[in-house]
Formats: sequence, structure tokens, C-alpha cells
Amino acid sequence: MKNAVQIIYEDDVMIIVNKPSDLLTIPDRFDSSKPNLYHILSNLYNEKIYVVHRIDRETSGILCFARTEEAHRHLSQQFEERSVEKVYWALVDGKPNPPEGLIDKPIGAHPTLAGKMTILRNGKSAVTTYRALEVFKSFTLIEARIQTGRTHQIRVHLKSIGHPLAVDALYGRRNAFFLSEVKLRQYHTGKYQEEERPLMSRNTLHAQQLTLTHPTTGVRLSFEAPLPKDFQAVLQQLRKWGSPST
Repeated sequence: MKNAVQIIYEDDVMIIVNKPSDLLTIPDRFDSSKPNLYHILSNLYNEKIYVVHRIDRETSGILCFARTEEAHRHLSQQFEERSVEKVYWALVDGKPNPPEGLIDKPIGAHPTLAGKMTILRNGKSAVTTYRALEVFKSFTLIEARIQTGRTHQIRVHLKSIGHPLAVDALYGRRNAFFLSEVKLRQYHTGKYQEEERPLMSRNTLHAQQLTLTHPTTGVRLSFEAPLPKDFQAVLQQLRKWGSPST
């Protein structure tokens, strides 16, 4: 059924989806039985679906898939030529100074840690721009735009300037976000609650907007994916307890 995933837009040649966190974009190399958007959409439409781009499993947000070979070729070319605009929202540690800027640092596979990327002199070119949207006591909500599409690009670039994602088990300082961290002494566990449950336990990164050219009409289109509930909950608590004035 179509309500199994959130379809933002669909026509005869492409599909725009809001991917939930903790869902793979494509089948896992070692275990193809793990749930993934490619299989979900293939079953949903009962036809061959073409992958145009990907986002990390823990990252939520907008993704584009093609329904024909010609559309796939056209859309993929846009990504290769960097004419697609990709906007992410990220909650990061600290307050970036300056509050907006450009990060131009090459990225490559970590020489000793499998599955991890890092800044490398001989890595692939990677460019990210960022600007602060909302500043809290110890965190900042930023908008990040990527001009290239390297693996873990935003996560690696933000870490490189000293402001990793607020939650990022691989590159950050914590693997979950707890209310007690912002309420401090004012936090108390519930009467029947033995231990605190996290507000968010995945990367604080969301693919918020995607702008591209329709592969058949040539019309420039922009799509947005609303923030999921866990991300909204964290921001709500930060606005209440973690603003600079509280």
C-alpha cells in the first residue's frame, strides 16, 4: 500500500519520497533481506525502480527515484553535473563561528577504520556550505548545502570544524540525545521510570529539500520533507530549556 512510505510526489517517470530514519536506501551488501526503500518501492509499484542517489540509513528525508531508464539517465546526469540543489538540516554541537561559511576539504576512506571517512589530502573534492538557523546554549540548528555528494560528507565536514552532529555514533560525541542534558538539575525521571529514554537515538541530520529539473518537462521543481517527530521533539525541548536566555 502507498501509505507504507510517505510519497511526496509521483508521476510516470519519477518518485520523490520522504525516507524515515533507520531504513536503508538500497539493499545491504551482506544481507539483502534488510528492509530498504528500493525493495519497498519496487513492490509498491510492481515495476523496476531506478536508484538516483542515496542518504545514510540513520538520516531521514528526501530521496528521488526514477521509473524509466531515460529518466534515470537524465536525473543521474543532473547529480553528476551538480545542478541539483540539496539542503539538509543538522543539529550540531556548539556554536559555529562564523555562523555561516564554506568547507572545502577533500574526503576519503579512513586508512585504518573500515566504514569511516575522513579528511584526506588526496581524497575526493568535497564542498559544503552552512549557515546557522537557530542557536541554543550548547547546540545549533544549521542548514547545510552540499555541492558534492561524498559518503558521510556533511558529518565529516562538520566534525572537521569542531561541530559534529549532536548525535552521531561514528563521528560525534554521543549516540543519543537525552532531555536531562538540557534540563540539567530540573530533570527528574518519572515515578515508574527506571532509566531515562532518549529523545533521539540516531543522527541529527535530515535531508530537508531537493531541487531538480524534471526529466521530461524540463520544469525546475523543488520538494520539501517535513522534520520527523523525533527531530521535532528535540528542537521543542531545546527551545524550552536550551535557549541562550534560559
